[in-house]
Amino acid sequence: MNKLLAKYKNLTLPAKAAIWFLICSFLQKGISVITTPIFTRLLSTAEYGEYNVFNSWLSIVNIFVSLMLSGGVYTQGLVKFDKERNVFSSSLQGLTLTLVAGWTIIYLFFYKFWNELFSLTTVQCLAMLLMIWMGAVFNLWAASQRVTYKYRLLVLITLIISVAKPVIGIIFVVNSDSKVTARILGIALVELIGYSGLFVYQMYKGKQFFSKKFWVYALKFNIPLIPHYLSQAVLNSSDRIMIDKMVNSDKAGIYGLAYSISSIMIIFNTSLVNTITPWLYNKIKKKQLDNIAGISYLTMGIVAIVNLILIAFAPEVVRLFAPESYYEAIYVIPPIAMSMFFMYSYDIFAKFQFYYEKTNFIMIVSVISAVLNIILNYIFIDIFGYLAAGYTTLICYIIYTFAHYLFMEKVCKEHLDGYKVFNRKILLLISFGMIACGLLLLFLYNNIYLRYTVIAISLIICFIKRKQIKNIVQKVRDLKKA
Repeated sequence: MNKLLAKYKNLTLPAKAAIWFLICSFLQKGISVITTPIFTRLLSTAEYGEYNVFNSWLSIVNIFVSLMLSGGVYTQGLVKFDKERNVFSSSLQGLTLTLVAGWTIIYLFFYKFWNELFSLTTVQCLAMLLMIWMGAVFNLWAASQRVTYKYRLLVLITLIISVAKPVIGIIFVVNSDSKVTARILGIALVELIGYSGLFVYQMYKGKQFFSKKFWVYALKFNIPLIPHYLSQAVLNSSDRIMIDKMVNSDKAGIYGLAYSISSIMIIFNTSLVNTITPWLYNKIKKKQLDNIAGISYLTMGIVAIVNLILIAFAPEVVRLFAPESYYEAIYVIPPIAMSMFFMYSYDIFAKFQFYYEKTNFIMIVSVISAVLNIILNYIFIDIFGYLAAGYTTLICYIIYTFAHYLFMEKVCKEHLDGYKVFNRKILLLISFGMIACGLLLLFLYNNIYLRYTVIAISLIICFIKRKQIKNIVQKVRDLKKA
């Protein structure tokens, strides 16, 4: 422990900040996952489905209302306009509030139309708009903290809010007849109290609500990216909305639980992506491409194994997270978990497009995948039921990843003299090997003895190969030093 503390003290400020920013990400997602078993027991499958549908609509509506101004444009602007950083921040806070206020007025004039479209109540829709504003306020402030490596207050606020949301949510749900609305209002209230002061702080520091220069800059940058953001949201959220509309809220709740459990892998993926991204960009910049493939294969293999572990123990995990009424969720976890593997893989290929600013490629692939997902859901949910949505998501992410790979090769041909970074046969072996193992485990769900025999044999192999596994993990850790 003393050695670890000594190493930590010797780290540079950016390195310390990176560690704590990663911890923030784990806190936000981790506490939400940990408290899931509580809410699945307080809410029926139908109520849990309604709450998941609300979150799905939230992710989509957020794009139109906030224009995602707290994303890349803000971080880039903080660096580009470093001498006017406070004014830039306050003006984007002002623009965000203006957008939210404008959409709130539009909603109030046509509230019956919006309520029917979203299958939500007026209170829930107004809470959604408040959460969009507060989420943007926090993200704008948090980005400014990350750019300047001020991690202490960010960690503190993240911890307090991450704990307060489920605690207040439990109190509200237990003491309310309208449990879904209570859950939503609990989150909205915590965010309002916790984040409104950050808005006041940035406005006080910048002292400028409107700036034509910065408003035009932000809008010009982000509006063309709306199709990409929207496509990503649709790809991640349309399943639950369509299940709710085409089947019922009960099945949307079961599917939502499976998605929530599988999204645990996003935390792991994010930490691995944060490790490999700076190294990958550095290698592309220096055109040192020889060992990109080897490290990428290793990290893909690690992600595949971690997802297979989740698939292997899905029946036990679902029992831990929810009562028996949610048990069908085990059959959704395998395809969604496999989708998480392809989410990680496409990100590696997309880094080449981002580095050479080929964002049009990214937008094209995103839109095609989102539209395809909606079409496949419409066809196969009707034929095979809601479980089909997991497999349509997997198919779309496979296509999404393959398209990014093709565009990566196009970028390499244009900028890297046609260098072949990856061996297609190895990529196919890892990808379809993972799918084959995942499907095998799925077919063993009804035979616990055979499933545990397969798991035991796998553990024995891992024990025998433990030195090689340790070396692989060490190679990934060493990326930060490369």
